[in-house]
Amino acid sequence: MYVQVNVEILDTNDKGKQTKTKELYLVDAVSVTDAEVKVNKMFQDEGTLLSFQVKSVRETKILQVIE
Repeated sequence: MYVQVNVEILDTNDKGKQTKTKELYLVDAVSVTDAEVKVNKMFQDEGTLLSFQVKSVRETKILQVIE
């Protein structure tokens, strides 16, 4: 199953202003909970100092990704 995960990232620029960036991830997972865990683990493993929050997780209708 492919799951769409929307993440909001908070960053502070050089002038001290906070900016919000929205990123969209397509995750191959067994459930929406598994997809959320995978995205959280990816951000933690990167060692990013940015503040992030998973905003939404939903199953997609994508059947297969062909490379």
